[in-house]
Parts: sequence; C-alpha cells; structure tokens
Amino acid sequence: MHTDETLHTESGSTATGDVLRNRTNAQGAGTYRTDLLEIKAYIESHYDEPLSIAQLAKMANICPKYFVDLFKKTFGQSAIEYLTNVRINRAKRYLAESDERLRDIARKVGYKDEFYFSRKFKKEVGMSPRDFSKNTRRRIAVCSSPAIGHLLALNIIPEVAPLDPKWTPYYYNLYSGKIKCHLNLTSPYHEAAFEINLDKLSQARPDVIISSDQLPIRDSSRLDSIAPVHCLADQKGWRDQLLDMAIYLDKEDIARQWISHYESHVQVARKQVKDALGDDRIVVLRIYRSQIFVYRNRGLQEVLYEDLDLQVVTMSEQQSRLRDMSITLQELQALQPDRVLIMVCPEASSRKYWLTLQHFAGWKQLQAVQRGYVYMISGDPWFEYSAVAIARMLDQAQLLFTGNCPNLLLDYIYGDSLAE
Repeated sequence: MHTDETLHTESGSTATGDVLRNRTNAQGAGTYRTDLLEIKAYIESHYDEPLSIAQLAKMANICPKYFVDLFKKTFGQSAIEYLTNVRINRAKRYLAESDERLRDIARKVGYKDEFYFSRKFKKEVGMSPRDFSKNTRRRIAVCSSPAIGHLLALNIIPEVAPLDPKWTPYYYNLYSGKIKCHLNLTSPYHEAAFEINLDKLSQARPDVIISSDQLPIRDSSRLDSIAPVHCLADQKGWRDQLLDMAIYLDKEDIARQWISHYESHVQVARKQVKDALGDDRIVVLRIYRSQIFVYRNRGLQEVLYEDLDLQVVTMSEQQSRLRDMSITLQELQALQPDRVLIMVCPEASSRKYWLTLQHFAGWKQLQAVQRGYVYMISGDPWFEYSAVAIARMLDQAQLLFTGNCPNLLLDYIYGDSLAE
C-alpha cells in the first residue's frame, strides 16, 4: 500500500506522546469522541508528515481496529480519507496562490512522488494540478453572496465579490484578503441598489460576471458591457444552480463530486441526528423587533425537513399559514415543540426583545425551554441559498444536535480548519 496515500501501520514517532497523555482504560464514548476531535486536529496540523493508524490509535489509547471503526462512525469518513482530503485541500491553496513547482507542492503536502500526487489530485478533484492552477486564476466577479458559495464549491475564489463583516462574516473573515475587489452588499441585505457597484466592477475588468436573474439592475446593458454574464436561475434548486454554473465554467465534474459528497454526508448525518432526536418535533423561530415569527426559507426547509427528515411541529390549517408570519407566545405554547431553533435579527430592538422574552413565564413554560433544547442560529449561513451555505447548515445542524462537527467543507474549499 502506498504510504503517500494512506496512514500506514508502522509505529508512530515519539512526538505524538506529547499530545494525549494519562488516559485511563475506563474512558467512555464521550471521552473517546473528545480524543478523536484532538486527533482530527492533529492530522490537520501534521498532514505533511508520515502518519500511521497505530500512532493515532495510541494517542486515543484504543486498539487500531477500534480506532478505525470509531473514526469512521464519528466523522463519516476514515482517517485515511480525511488525511487525503486535508492534503489535497492544502495543495489547492498552493496551486491557486503560488508559482511553486509541482514537485515542491507535492512534498509540502506529504507526497514524495509528484507523479503519484498528480494522479491522486486528479482522482480527488476531477482535473490535473496544472489545469486546476490555470482555471482558478480566471478573473471572476460575482454580484451576490450565494454566487460566492457556489464558486467556492467549484474550488474558485472570485476576484470581485460583495463582502460585509456584519452580514457575511464567514466569507469576509476567510476570504477578504484573497478577494481583491470588494463590492458593497446590496439587496436584500441593504436598501441600496446594485448600481453603486458598477463603476468599481468595471475598473476590476473581470473575465466573467456571475449574476442573478433577479438582480434589479436598471441598466443591464452596462453589466453586459463589462464582461460576459452568466445568470443563476433563482427558481432552480442549489444543485441545478451549481451544475449550471459549473457547466458554464467547464467544471461539471467538480460540481458532481461536490453533490455526491454532500449526499453521502447527508446519509451519515441523518442517522446520527435521528439517533439523537428520535421523534422530537422542532420549530424554527425568528425574532424581529418585538415579534416572533415561524421561520422557513428554502435552505432551511431542505436541510432540516428533507435532508435530515426532522419532525416539524403539527400546526392547524390556520397556523400552517403562519409560515414566515407572526406567531404569539400563546400560539407557540399550544404547539409545544420539543426543540426550538431561534434566529435573532441583529437590530438592537430585536436583541432587546429576545432578552426580555426569556424572562416571560410563557416562554419558560415551553417544554423545549425546560429541557434545555433551545438552539441559537444566525443569518449566516441560514439566510443564504448556495452549495457552501447548505453544507454549512448541515454541519451546524449536526453539531447542534449531536455534538459532532464533521468539517464537510474541509475537502473542497480553501482555508484552514473550518469548524464553527
């Protein structure tokens, strides 16, 4: 078995002894899971070194066979697969951001043989390292944050994109230094029209512009005059949107790999969440100013109620029409959800009402509140509809309900560990 591809089975180096010490043989499953999270982090920081199953199992103080089974059960992929994903992810960064020789990049990510590395990279990514480097340097501009999420799933960082530290902190914190031209965030986040970005977009001289077919630009010919425009069809699902964009950018294989990987992760997450929740019924609420809303959107609906197959609270015919409409505390008491996901809008009045609501007797009497099953979620990513946002929602839901965070995105997008 090729040692550059897998975690080999020889004894590990003595350095691993400094990571986890003084473990007892009476550890429970929860402690093992904590150990595995530390080992997962160890792989992320030592991916360029020879690693062995025996070495990592010793760090968890369990036998190698049990370690292999437990890692796979906990994270939905084997330690070997995870190491490969980390290495390929780091290689993508070097290929996109440097002019280093292929042999040097291969060694930096733990592969001694550059030809083996090239074959492995093509198998995992769908294109050769050289083609990846060439394609990721195309100057692409996007007009919305969902377009960023689709591009990242295709291993592309746009040159031009709208970023905002308040409304899109995930993209802002990870990519503000890599996205060269920052556009202003407009509708639906701000009232300003996209026209305020046209001059800046023109000066950036992109090769391609990714837009939305719902983008309210009065002078659409101005956008067309800057660069060729590809419009995302808002009425389509995220999978079709991603595939449409991928076909336009000649990256269909990568898009299909992303979707396949997501579907595989859904199967693992659904079982783990089902084991944790059983038949508990959930409701998602949104606090805006001094009102409570039953909240749903496309992404939330698909991840929670379709992919994870969670049980929604049963509403009367009249209450079912309250989707994204106000609901009183008394109506919420009648529903008696087992678990509540709640999103508080960032306005000061909304935060103030949320703090006040928690002291109301009616709120305290809710079964979910009494059991401690109230989970905070934020507009980022739950407000966005894109491939990356959907994957982040699935990761966050799995983390909230089971305590496991599988880092679904690590294999596919740039950056260091992306655990929330």
